[in-house]
Amino acid sequence: MLSRLSLSLFLSALALAGCATKSPAPVADRAKAGATPPVRAETPAAPAPVVARPGYYIVKPGDTLIRIALDHGQNYRDIAAWSGLENPNLIEVGQELRVKPPESGAVVKPVAPAGADVRPVAPSADGLRREPKGGKVPYSEQAWAQAQKPEAPVVPVKADAKAEPRTDARPDAKPDVKPETKPEAKPETADDKGKDAAKPAAAGDDRIEWSWPAGGKVMAGFNDTSSKGIDLSGKPGDPVYAAAAGKVVYAGTGLRGYGKLLIVKHDNAYLSAYAHNQQLLVKEGQSVSKGQKIAELGDTDSDRPKLHFEIRKQGKPVDPVKYLPSR
Repeated sequence: MLSRLSLSLFLSALALAGCATKSPAPVADRAKAGATPPVRAETPAAPAPVVARPGYYIVKPGDTLIRIALDHGQNYRDIAAWSGLENPNLIEVGQELRVKPPESGAVVKPVAPAGADVRPVAPSADGLRREPKGGKVPYSEQAWAQAQKPEAPVVPVKADAKAEPRTDARPDAKPDVKPETKPEAKPETADDKGKDAAKPAAAGDDRIEWSWPAGGKVMAGFNDTSSKGIDLSGKPGDPVYAAAAGKVVYAGTGLRGYGKLLIVKHDNAYLSAYAHNQQLLVKEGQSVSKGQKIAELGDTDSDRPKLHFEIRKQGKPVDPVKYLPSR
């Protein structure tokens, strides 16, 4: 009896040991011989930097059309027209803009004639089209006389045929030539002089007569990094004057850090900018004369009342003190 119990315990122990030492099932590799291994996606190479063509600019993050125009000494509306922008407020990073005028000086666009009604020429009663007239006829007095009659068909004349003399024709007759009349020169008036004074100077003219745009003292000078112009002290409402004659190419608040801003273009080389104004007194497209009141000093987008004044040559900031007369 004891031996049977011992045999049962021994068999149970063997069964448990067999379960504990059971090896894992083998995993078969079902990949076929010669199969192409999976291709990993390669990281695309960084795109090469885009270089703008001469006379063009590539839009960068944070750019605005006003800033681009100021940095290139142009009117933002001109850049929009040269670049074919329908909405000047919508530009995209990487977009190429023309910042220099075309060689012809203007963008030429085909203009369709307005109100032109084009119809085919109806045939006459005999089925012949008599217009437009064409063909070549040897010159003769008879052919010349017939050509003057729009309804009369031109009869070809043989080259060796002699024209019969006519009593009503004058062979040596010449068309009447009326003397050219020139418009009379009008004396220049004071109003005309005032208009000329408001026109921008000629391109490349460095002899612009500058004047101080405000009466305050210089608070901060020019350094081409943190200050691209000079700051003039003043009280809110103090007058701001045009530093030279020109045309207003921008009036608004579209340039961050400048507040209410005016930009005046004096010629193809020079711009002047007037920032942080309290009120703008002129509009875009308006011509201004030297010393004309164009704004009121303020503190828009600034920590204190002041006038920030810049002069730019070909879009590059220059030190205004070197251009303004000494005080």
